[in-house]
Amino acid sequence: MSAYVHVPFCVRRCGYCDFNTYTPSELGGAVSQADYANQVITEIELAAKSLELAGRIPSEVPTVFFGGGTPTMLPSSDLVKILNVVSNIWGLIPGAEVTTEANPDSVTQQSIDELAAGGFTRISFGMQSAVPHVLHTLDRTHNREQIPVVVEWAKQAGLKVSVDLIYGTPGESMDDWRESLEAAIATGVDHISAYALHVEPHTKMGRLISKGQLPAPDDDDEAVKYELADELLSQAGLEWYEISNWARGGIGGKNTCQHNLAYWRGKNWWGFGPGAHSYLGPDDHQLGQRWWNVKHPARYAQMLGENRLPIEESENLTTAQVAFEKVMLGLRLAEGLPIEALETSARDAVEPLREQGLVAPGGDPVVLTRRGRLLTDTVVRKLT
Repeated sequence: MSAYVHVPFCVRRCGYCDFNTYTPSELGGAVSQADYANQVITEIELAAKSLELAGRIPSEVPTVFFGGGTPTMLPSSDLVKILNVVSNIWGLIPGAEVTTEANPDSVTQQSIDELAAGGFTRISFGMQSAVPHVLHTLDRTHNREQIPVVVEWAKQAGLKVSVDLIYGTPGESMDDWRESLEAAIATGVDHISAYALHVEPHTKMGRLISKGQLPAPDDDDEAVKYELADELLSQAGLEWYEISNWARGGIGGKNTCQHNLAYWRGKNWWGFGPGAHSYLGPDDHQLGQRWWNVKHPARYAQMLGENRLPIEESENLTTAQVAFEKVMLGLRLAEGLPIEALETSARDAVEPLREQGLVAPGGDPVVLTRRGRLLTDTVVRKLT
């Protein structure tokens, strides 16, 4: 069972952000960041008791991922303390991957060194862009000059490093996107993620778009930018291994994000923190179960104070859900989807998809082409 720890704090909410995050002004005095690590530890301890009662004691944890929000708004010592509790209760496999997300302006060389000394092995920086006006539109708080500095600090500490990029920001030209890609490649990192901007109506950016003050992201523009990303990253020696992720050595190499691969391969994980989601696969009683925590940090803290797991809702998966998710997740990966994983009735759709250039030539497994990656939803619909 992998572990995910959600840290819901940010200095400022980015205009496009739809994640479960809160700024100090939004929380007021209702929530103390200083107490947060102990709250998560309480949840971990309650989870361990729950699993034990259910007879599902996990083996050693293969991956731990701290996401947000901005996990590095907490002191490094708090993140290490949470990691130590996971390790003490369940143990970590030898060579376990332990990642934290970070904004470039939320770390110091000392804080990175403390993370590395405390057992972290990987850091993922939210770079998003190297172009000042794009960063401004995204409401990012860092500048491009900080990126190579923090990457170098992390490398010196012995951490693996990834950077995240966003494409399709209103006002971003193709030259802007190329500049961001080239800047990310120039850092020498072994992993880069690139995500198309998706804007929810209730976000700040969504409201600006609805008022006509910003243009909406354009699907065709984003498709061309994806193709450019795949081309430049491949030329730089970074192979796509998941639709939005490239790593040196590809899917079988040592630079992939093992935690995210656990999601895409349908492995178990428990998510800790407000709004975190969890999944446990089949057992003797059900095909799989998913649940999610209450979203607000104050309610989260209250339920833990009452010695209760802070679960808001849960669902038992159906046969149809399991079959659909196996196809949907499997197709995202460069290793592809074994044909035997498809329903018999769907296997006849594979050859027409090959003829359309959406699936790579050959037999088994089913692997998306670059064009197929742009039309993943279409392929999934044909195969489910």
